[in-house]
Amino acid sequence: MKQAPTLSSAFLHPACDQLPEPLLALRKQRASTLVDMPMPTRKTENWKYSAKYLKLDDEMAISLPNEGKTGNSLAVPGYKVVFINGVMVPEASEFPDMDGIAIKRFGDLSIDEASALSLQLGSTLDPKRTQFAHLNGARFEDGLLISLKPGAVLDQPLFIIHETWGDAPGSAYPRIFVDAGANSQMTLVEEYISSGDASLLANTVTEFDLAHGANITSIRLNMEGENVQHIGATGVVQQRSSRFESHCVGFGGPLRRHDLQVRLEGEGGECKLNGVVVTQGKQHYDNHTCIDHVAAHCNSEETYRNIAADKSHAVFNGRIHIHPDAQKSNADMNNKNLLLNSGAEIDTKPELEIYADDVKCAHGATIGQLDEISLFYLVSRGIGRRQANVLLTMAFINELVEQIPVEAVRETAQMRLNEFFEQTFQEA
Repeated sequence: MKQAPTLSSAFLHPACDQLPEPLLALRKQRASTLVDMPMPTRKTENWKYSAKYLKLDDEMAISLPNEGKTGNSLAVPGYKVVFINGVMVPEASEFPDMDGIAIKRFGDLSIDEASALSLQLGSTLDPKRTQFAHLNGARFEDGLLISLKPGAVLDQPLFIIHETWGDAPGSAYPRIFVDAGANSQMTLVEEYISSGDASLLANTVTEFDLAHGANITSIRLNMEGENVQHIGATGVVQQRSSRFESHCVGFGGPLRRHDLQVRLEGEGGECKLNGVVVTQGKQHYDNHTCIDHVAAHCNSEETYRNIAADKSHAVFNGRIHIHPDAQKSNADMNNKNLLLNSGAEIDTKPELEIYADDVKCAHGATIGQLDEISLFYLVSRGIGRRQANVLLTMAFINELVEQIPVEAVRETAQMRLNEFFEQTFQEA
């Protein structure tokens, strides 16, 4: 019998030790759990559509350099933190100066702060479903702890710009933890970009811990290049009457994978998850979401839409788990998919697992193509076929794009989507 492939030991040796001792100990412990970790195959349920796209060569295990660049100079309408290859660049960042809000890089934490954080890192994620979050835990060289005291309100969005680059193959492991105190509020924008042509891996983890009444909006924009494999995880734990809103916009690549897990642990919690994905060429994008209704009287709303062109592949796997004590839960999940070519592929798998009897739950999924009657109508009114295709396709996703609450992000997303359509559609 052929032995299943395992994660190369080359990935278990971080390059940097400039972290407080409790975080170094955590990193070592995470690495010990990865020894002989089986690599995903098509028989691995939550990787069956994506395993063939995963290419982790030993040369990619090398930590990417964090020198030689000064950070991206994007003008953002708010505060900014820049990461280059998983390491923060203070001179390129602009921090808020407000009472009740503290933003610290992992390397600047005191021993007590690092010890407390080491108990929190990974606590929001299911290790069985996000095995590569453990790889991040074994390899992170820097990170950001965002602490909001009770009642604190960040007056502008906080942009975290993650840039991955390299002249040779390698990998980066950004890590973010948001500790949102009672009744605090903030909007966090994560933008993933890249430069260079070498084969790179970005393995990212962002976690949110929401105390009662906290209100957090998370916006995730993935725009890395064709040379970057991206494996990301976002974990959320919510207490009583808290609200979490997520907007994810993703552009395909050689491998894009994002696991989003939300756990509603306090009564009255609410979450709203929106996602848009577009793929073309031979690109791949896989979204896996899971919403755990643990407490009663919680609401969740989830809407994801995928567009696949050429010979690309998009995946959506959404799971809602209603626990026995989660009576009066209200959960709704909807996934719509648009195939632009006969060679494109979209796999969708909505899941409901219900163990309470007084709940209201619904889920639905559709896969289709552009309506020829609508195309004919627009063309007959003097609109070119290419423009008609663009209008109908943009209408399919614009409802979700328009809900992004930060104008600069909406404009960036729409600009990139227009570029996608320009490349995808040809004038008939």
